Amino acid sequence: MEAKGMNERIQKLRTQSLTAEPHLSIERAVLVTEAYQKYAGTVETPILRALTFKYIMENKTLCINEGELIIGEKGEGPQFAPSFPELCCHTMEDLDVMNRREKIYFRVSDEDKKVQAEKIIPYWQTRSLRKLIFERMSPEWLECYESGIFTEFMEQRGPGHTVADGKFYKKGFLDFIVEIEQAIDSLDCYNDQRAYEKKVQLEAMKICCDAIIAYGRRYAEYARSLADKETNAARKKELLEIANNCEVVPAHKPETFAQAIQMYWFIHIGVTTELNPWDALSPGRLDQHLWPFYQQGLEQGILTRDTAKELLQCLWVKFNNQPAPPKVGITLKESSTYTDFANLNTGGVTSEGADGVNDVSYLILETMDEMKLLQPSSNVQVSKKTPQYFLRKACEVSRKGWGQPAFYNTDAIIQELLRAGKEITDAREGGASGCVETGAFGKEAYILTGYFNLPKILEITLNNGFDKNTGRQLGLKTGHAADYNTYEELFAAYKKQLHHFTNIKIQGNNVIERIYATQMPVPFLSIIISDCIKKGMDYNNGGARYNTNYIQGVGIGTLTDCLAAIKYNVYDKQRFTMAELMKAIDENFSGHEHIYNLVHNKTPKYGNDDEYADQVMMEAFDAFYNEVTGRQNMKGGVYRIDMLPTTCHVYFGSVMGAGSNGRLAGKPLSEGISPEKGADRKGPTAVIKSAAKMDHLRTGGTLLNQKFTPSVVAGEQGLENMAALIRTYFNLDGHHIQFNVIDRKTLIDAQNNPEEYKDLIVRVAGYSDHFHNLSKELQDEIIDRTEQTIF
Repeated sequence: MEAKGMNERIQKLRTQSLTAEPHLSIERAVLVTEAYQKYAGTVETPILRALTFKYIMENKTLCINEGELIIGEKGEGPQFAPSFPELCCHTMEDLDVMNRREKIYFRVSDEDKKVQAEKIIPYWQTRSLRKLIFERMSPEWLECYESGIFTEFMEQRGPGHTVADGKFYKKGFLDFIVEIEQAIDSLDCYNDQRAYEKKVQLEAMKICCDAIIAYGRRYAEYARSLADKETNAARKKELLEIANNCEVVPAHKPETFAQAIQMYWFIHIGVTTELNPWDALSPGRLDQHLWPFYQQGLEQGILTRDTAKELLQCLWVKFNNQPAPPKVGITLKESSTYTDFANLNTGGVTSEGADGVNDVSYLILETMDEMKLLQPSSNVQVSKKTPQYFLRKACEVSRKGWGQPAFYNTDAIIQELLRAGKEITDAREGGASGCVETGAFGKEAYILTGYFNLPKILEITLNNGFDKNTGRQLGLKTGHAADYNTYEELFAAYKKQLHHFTNIKIQGNNVIERIYATQMPVPFLSIIISDCIKKGMDYNNGGARYNTNYIQGVGIGTLTDCLAAIKYNVYDKQRFTMAELMKAIDENFSGHEHIYNLVHNKTPKYGNDDEYADQVMMEAFDAFYNEVTGRQNMKGGVYRIDMLPTTCHVYFGSVMGAGSNGRLAGKPLSEGISPEKGADRKGPTAVIKSAAKMDHLRTGGTLLNQKFTPSVVAGEQGLENMAALIRTYFNLDGHHIQFNVIDRKTLIDAQNNPEEYKDLIVRVAGYSDHFHNLSKELQDEIIDRTEQTIF
């Protein structure tokens, strides 16, 4: 895909980022192993984790790519992904699979395989958290996990979400050390029974401050040494400027636009090196954080608009250089992508509630448009105060058809956070991260715990708690489908099964939370999240100001249409019996064309502003909301729900038989809160009116995909229509909407001729990806999404 508006430097860096082959980096695994062999058993766990982090930051390979202005890589170079054996110790078979798989592969050298076999596996195969987690789970949990009732985020990656606020633009890590020392001095060792525990945690944070400062100074020395050898005068000057920036940050607060970006990037590398949080550290409200540095630079004459954009472009390259850590098994199926979900929020409102759009907001839009990279994920927050000109500019980028930016409703986000108990300033400074998830940036640990297969729970309900796919009795024996005399009896049984499986999921979550709290603290991350220092507590142990757990509901569109098909055809219209429907389902509708036609084509469907179907959706949503929301987690917070799938709707559909709505066995479920493929037949306005009947403000995020042919959004009228659709949906309290602007013919051609479409990017769920990197099942799902052609 052609990218314009870049100078020669950025073109080279972008090309390097796009053409570098993804590799597994074994270096971090070696360093963490050496640190544990040196320190494990001699110090408390938080100190062990801090000393391990320090050892890594003092010894990891430094990388300054030719021509770059923002520096730092997680691995040895672009597209090198470190592994985290303390969480998931990959087997030799895992490495072979990563190396040879066609999609989302990581090349693994023979030398690295040898190190893994001789050094990493012998130490970690019995110590990794993944092994411990599966050993500690109940038989019921394991059966549900293996059968596709739910997934578990923390079996290969650490707790997230982690989103930055503005604190480290105003203070350096020497300032954080002073803050930590003051917290230690204020401990009440006589009356506070946890004083020693807090002291240990604070001392671990202090070690981590020293570690990131040492990392910055190493880069300063390295850049200066490169400058000494550099013969090109211009590059020599740049390297000396890089060295100077690294002398300032991260030890001190940044003073310039370049230093502010470098400060963030060093912290990004630190957080994602300490552990691999799901998701990567997001920069949050980047336009608002950088705005003071931009203004000051212009006023002082040390920055121009073009040099500021060049620095942002360098940052975009840094994001894109970092593939998500390698995943295997079910975790790969639920999130099959290189994208690590660092999500920039642009626009919105300020902490005082004023319009948050500034000149940097427009620079970010331009950078996003010109770079056309998968990472970072970029979104636009739209409030009632957002200028129409800014929204139109964002729509201009979106309609080009590569999936960015996504659009989020600032006013809804604030209401969601206020309902969840956040202070108004914290709510205004928050936003969305990962795919669509809402949180108070820099102040909240909002942990996604896994996806929940809502339609499969209905499938099990119809079969007396039995899972025909695995041959296991997973659920309660609430009765067979034909035993329910009314729809109300059936739905009551569904809610009993939902309660049963939610209990199993959360019981497992509780164990996993305590494992991470006690055995895998993150003292570096804790430094930058309020109020971990104040409390003397770790981010993974309730140290954040707010502590929220999420369960992500998947397939609400599929579930709605399945329930509606039963209610409408069996109980209301009595077109056929439940026994006849179940026979058709069991036989994948083969030989049952009449029933298939009725449920597929002659039944009210969600996504058409149809009161019958939408009422079923609201009842199904309420059942999930009421079952999960408000349950206590192990960090002093509560559970909430959000509605998103990443790629899990494909996996969840693969472990299910046919559905009562006519969905055939093994086919993907609906994604996010979008309607079933082909079910939405009355245009995009009907879709948003249906979707808005869900109470988004009670969630922590919902995901709505829309697909348009390019002609629909072409020209001035198309642009106006697109912006109006977003405004209308947001006026109805919709949380999020995103667009694929591409026609079906192009996608089919790209599927058949991948070599000719290597640069084709599409919107998948809460992220964009190269079409050729998607599985055929996911490609088919995107192809089959309804093409909206009229407003």
